Amino acid sequence: MKNLTDELLIESYKKAKKYQLSEEFIILIEEEMNRRQLHVPVHQMTK
Repeated sequence: MKNLTDELLIESYKKAKKYQLSEEFIILIEEEMNRRQLHVPVHQMTK
C-alpha cells in the first residue's frame, strides 16, 4: 500500500466500499489512510 499514491488509495477505498469487498481489506485501506491522515468527504462516497 505504501506504493499507492494518495489519490489511488482513496479511489481504492471508495470502490471497495461500493462493491462491498471484504471488511478486512477495507480496514487495511482505512488504516493506511489514517496513517497518511487522508479523509474521504461523505459526499464523495456516493460516486
